[in-house]
Parts: sequence; C-alpha cells; structure tokens
Amino acid sequence: MASQDPTAPLNWQQAPKAVAKKKVVQPRVPNLQSIVCGESRDCYAILDGHTKATGENIAGFRVKQISADYVTVTRGSKQWKLELFPLEVKQ
Repeated sequence: MASQDPTAPLNWQQAPKAVAKKKVVQPRVPNLQSIVCGESRDCYAILDGHTKATGENIAGFRVKQISADYVTVTRGSKQWKLELFPLEVKQ
C-alpha cells in the first residue's frame, strides 16, 4: 500500500507518462560563400568559412564537385547544387 497515495480520490489512476517523440533533425546544407579557381583549374570552395576541395567533408556533407559556377555536395543518396548567384537574372 505504500505505493499508493492515501489522499488520492477513490479509483483514481495516474495518467500514463507521455512518450517523448524523437525530433528528426534535418542537417543544414553548408552555405557557399565563395569559389576560387587557380590557373591550374583546381577550384576550392569556401563553405561556412572553411576552404574545401573536392572529396573533402564539411558538417556531414561531402564535396562532390567544384566548378567555377557551382559546388555539388552530397549526403547519403541526396545531392545539392550550391550556386553563388542564380543563373537566371530577373529584371
């Protein structure tokens, strides 16, 4: 009887504890700040303030390709094309 509250109303039952749902956190795609290409055509990307080359990782993303116009990053089977400026200019 020690497990029951003697001051609780008759037939009172404690509510079942709520099960906390796991939050699905979507990783934030790195922010492309700059693309630097040398005369040897080796390009580097500045992502979230860090200089990265093709094949390197940042925040769980892999730098797949760097061109003078865009950077492609992957995570698992998903792929993102990051551009400094949109190719389509609205007037």
